[in-house]
Amino acid sequence: MQVTSLLSQHEHKHVHDDSCGCGHDHSHSSVHLWQAVLGVVFVVNAYLVDWIFQSGTTLASASAFIGAIILGYPIIVTAIKDLRVGRLSINELVAIAVLAAFASEDYKMAGTIAFFMLMGELIETRTAEGARDSIESLIKLTPTKARRLTKTGSEEEVAASELAVGDTIRIRPGDNVAADGIILSGQGSFNQATITGESLPADKKSGDEVFAGTQNLTGVLEIKVTRAGTDTTLGRVRELIIAAEQTKLPIQKIVDQYMGFYTPLVLVIGALVWAFTHQLDRVIAVFVVSCPCAFILATPTAMVAALSAAARLGILIKNVADIEAAAKINAFIFDKTGTLTTGQLAVSRLAPIGETKPAELLLLAASAEKYSNHPTAKALANLAGEAGVPLAEPKDFAETAGRGVKAEINGASILVGRAQWLKDNGIDASFEKSVDLSETEGWSLIFVARNGQCVGWVGMQDKTRAEAKEALTELREAGVRRIAMVSGDRQVVASRVASEIGCEEAKGDCLPQTKVEFVRAAKAKGYKVAVVGDGVNDAPALAAGDISIAMGAAGSEVAIHSATIALMNNDLRRLPFLVKLSRSTRSVINQNFAFGVAFIIVGLSATSFGYIGPIEAAMLHVAGTLIVIFNSARLVRKGEELEHFQPAIVEDKHDHGSHQKPVGGLTPKLA
Repeated sequence: MQVTSLLSQHEHKHVHDDSCGCGHDHSHSSVHLWQAVLGVVFVVNAYLVDWIFQSGTTLASASAFIGAIILGYPIIVTAIKDLRVGRLSINELVAIAVLAAFASEDYKMAGTIAFFMLMGELIETRTAEGARDSIESLIKLTPTKARRLTKTGSEEEVAASELAVGDTIRIRPGDNVAADGIILSGQGSFNQATITGESLPADKKSGDEVFAGTQNLTGVLEIKVTRAGTDTTLGRVRELIIAAEQTKLPIQKIVDQYMGFYTPLVLVIGALVWAFTHQLDRVIAVFVVSCPCAFILATPTAMVAALSAAARLGILIKNVADIEAAAKINAFIFDKTGTLTTGQLAVSRLAPIGETKPAELLLLAASAEKYSNHPTAKALANLAGEAGVPLAEPKDFAETAGRGVKAEINGASILVGRAQWLKDNGIDASFEKSVDLSETEGWSLIFVARNGQCVGWVGMQDKTRAEAKEALTELREAGVRRIAMVSGDRQVVASRVASEIGCEEAKGDCLPQTKVEFVRAAKAKGYKVAVVGDGVNDAPALAAGDISIAMGAAGSEVAIHSATIALMNNDLRRLPFLVKLSRSTRSVINQNFAFGVAFIIVGLSATSFGYIGPIEAAMLHVAGTLIVIFNSARLVRKGEELEHFQPAIVEDKHDHGSHQKPVGGLTPKLA
């Protein structure tokens, strides 16, 4: 009987109106499970008495009457409440059908109809509750208590809600993090599937950021709180999901516009059936089968399932209309730095000179740069760690900002820096002849000298993301006709990156306004454009696209608020998945609508001509609702091929009771 969208009026009390999520003004029948069971017992008893005695009896009639009253009462009360506020909805159709069955003194039929319609409402309400449960599950991810360190270094247990920015908390193995923060000491492996959708745990060390709701799998860490409560990444994610579930697809708005005319139309059809047949059973069946639950649930159920599949992989869709918009996208425009590339320097070339070995060159350069905070030092340290090269302790370390460093390594005087830095320190300039790379093509070159002689150089560059080429190929296979890259970097650098990842169009030397003009020009040619950026310096271009996607939004407030869709991690393979998901969602919605319309047309025809009775109509009503829900539920499993890691549940019975949790993604349940 009752049709819900995502969250009914009593399910999100923060909305100060009386409308449910679907835009229709509906009211739930206030019925408890024990009432439904009790009513069914009386109705079934009536059927049994009639079957045993093979004829109608006063006992059977009385039992059916009581059962029908118990089951029909909440339906009638709901309809009366609607009428009192001047609201005419499908609730009145069911109420009229039940009253008509009472009027015909067929109490068994009245009770049976009421039972099946209440079952339909239960199914629909459970669908809405699945969305609400997903939001509540986000709250449960954050522990209720935390271990805060006092000024004396002792540990005190406080409510997570009492944490403030600047507090220091201790996280043990198995703990869920209570607030966003920066690791002060310790290292551990964190499962961030709840935030980023990443399949593998992330290793964190001092200086790295952690997010509320993620789980520490190993290690003991001390974390300085940077965001607490609703300001955390998890809190913002929760608000985004709530906002998304209260928005509508354009097709829903069309349905809302005409639903006000539907109930009067059905009443007219019922009057015509009575006028021509004078058979009350047919009229009752018409009212029952005309409840368009399958039709109205077509969009909301598919929307919940799509949001579920996307959120599980760390894709947050602020407005569900973007699910439909993504299906029409035929052009992608990417930022370069931080989007198609990692945004961090990485060593791509080790070029020793003379008899120096590559490992020796790396040892000297990384050891000399050990205490530098320059990006080149971090790149060298990362490579040394990956290669298993143990670093030596530098002595007499000195750094000249922007030029290079000096240090003593294993008794030798080492210089590491730019070519001019070495020449200024008396190194023969002949070492430049060995260089076969150009910094104008995006390379960053540093040179290494030992005891006054250059022993080699290191080439670094902002590396493209490993999955970028695969993602762009999948976008083309999905039917995207134009893929372009715009960058503020030099044109030669943009062209090199584009050639590496297979992007056919690249434009460099772009100012923010140039990027906006590029997007607008593409839209003027008829393209439906998705703009992808890091959400920090690409806000104007993001705003210019038909849809905008922010990469790596976890922990970045700017990224979350500057785009309509936020990817909580940097996996570009989420983009072709988003396009495919949106098209599948549109297909499922169309299937559901087609089924819903056909169900009503065939049902009205069959009941009007007497082929289907009232009880059969009620059973078909429930069956139609289930068919739509199960058809939509197929979307929930989309994207499972991008998931490879399912961590075990970590249980700590002796602690706060907040750690016995599976760490999956944000998965709003459909039913």
